[in-house]
Amino acid sequence: MSWQTAVETTVTGLGYELVDCERSAGGLLRVTIDKLPAQADAGELITVDDCEKLTRQLQYVLEVEGFDYARLEVSSPGLDRPLRNAAHYARFAGQEIDITLKLPFQGRKKYRGVLGAQPGAEGDQAWRLVFDDGTAEQALDFTLDEVREARLVPAFSFKGRGGEPAPDRKPGQRGVIKPKKAVPKKQAGEPTEAAPGQDKVDGGLKQ
Repeated sequence: MSWQTAVETTVTGLGYELVDCERSAGGLLRVTIDKLPAQADAGELITVDDCEKLTRQLQYVLEVEGFDYARLEVSSPGLDRPLRNAAHYARFAGQEIDITLKLPFQGRKKYRGVLGAQPGAEGDQAWRLVFDDGTAEQALDFTLDEVREARLVPAFSFKGRGGEPAPDRKPGQRGVIKPKKAVPKKQAGEPTEAAPGQDKVDGGLKQ
């Protein structure tokens, strides 16, 4: 069993959603969790108690399985929650997100707009971002393997799924896009570094 499987099994076994997990070169094991979708959409938030509960269980499991790490950090996803897989994209369709492409398109990698499914595309890997470039509404079609990072734009609620429908456009066709000055992104909910040798928990979204 890999360390990723050990973490995911432990997180889901305790009734949480695994949002993300990563292991740094310095030995930091960072685990990001959330309530299950139905609970989160109902307004339930990850608390410090949740993070402490999972930290204790992960420490036990990782020791039993013999996985080495320098520090363990468990936290909530924050208001700028990352989107890591197709299920995340489907859940937050209709909401505003920031995406960073792996390769630039029309001279830029970063875009902010309303997420939606790409009309006519098959499967769950093709998506569309609808945004206003200051002169007109544009649509950027992309696949998940083209995205380096995607995050929700911080908002007071995750419930809003309205959003205007994307304009009709052939699958794979991108809009004409004009670069605009990037807006600094607030890193809300981002955990702070713990002292060397200490595990860290960070829970509770501030809204």
